[in-house]
Amino acid sequence: MRFLDKMVVWSLPLVPKPLVGFFSRDYIAGSEMKDALDIVKELNGKGIMVTLDLLGEEVTHKEQSTAAADEYIRMLEEINRLKLDSNISLKPTHMGLLLDNAFCYDTIERIVKKAAELNNFVRIDMEDHTTTSNTIDFYLRLKEKYNGHVGTVIQAYLRRTNEDIEHLMRHQANLRLCKGIYVEPREVAFKDMAIINESYKYNLERLLRCEGCYVGIATHDEKLVWHAQRLIHDLKIPREKYEFQMLLGVDPQLRDIIVKAGHRLRVYVPYGREWYAYSIRRLKENPRMAGMVFKKVFGLD
Repeated sequence: MRFLDKMVVWSLPLVPKPLVGFFSRDYIAGSEMKDALDIVKELNGKGIMVTLDLLGEEVTHKEQSTAAADEYIRMLEEINRLKLDSNISLKPTHMGLLLDNAFCYDTIERIVKKAAELNNFVRIDMEDHTTTSNTIDFYLRLKEKYNGHVGTVIQAYLRRTNEDIEHLMRHQANLRLCKGIYVEPREVAFKDMAIINESYKYNLERLLRCEGCYVGIATHDEKLVWHAQRLIHDLKIPREKYEFQMLLGVDPQLRDIIVKAGHRLRVYVPYGREWYAYSIRRLKENPRMAGMVFKKVFGLD
């Protein structure tokens, strides 16, 4: 990573929002549900599964969560009507976690119940470390009622992850395993990328070996993709026990390589008007793109 790109990452909040939106357009399906459904059809046509996400987080009023839940219900109905190969992902703070735990749980349950009625699936996303315990608790409670229709996420960079996975494996969990993206204090998260990668590899093998568990292998790191494929081969993991997962707009060539190798793959497709926070995180993940934004703003092309 070049020094300039590192510096730009820290200056992203100063970049005009329209310019951030321009450079983030490959990562986001659009502002309306129809935009996202069109992307789902396109990806399904290539043999790729999807999870749809309505952008939004840390709401300040319950009415915002209720409106988002209504949108998710319509989303599930449209997926069913159009016979698309897509499930959905949602964030607990979008569903009101920072306002009221019971309200948040009830809001998520309303969506999961609808997904179960339509034989679909809800992935409860993981946010920063302050939400981890509540998210796992919500997932396990919902799993008791709607097993097979709900899953959650585990982040390899958190120091608590080994113990969380030990607990979740006893419940034959359905988990997306990712590295983690939120900026966390050192006391709760590893900072060294080599350690994060080792944590990812260690916990991926645990999940693949777990009888009854299902794992979404969420990474764009080709070294980790190779490691996963080796484990799948050596452990003779059946195709229906795992899937690879990637973000919309990130390394589509690697995505196609994985699919051509015979693995199932799901693309995370976000949409909505609350795109800015998501875009900033994506640009921080891709400092080279952030550097391009900087040069555009200051006329350094």
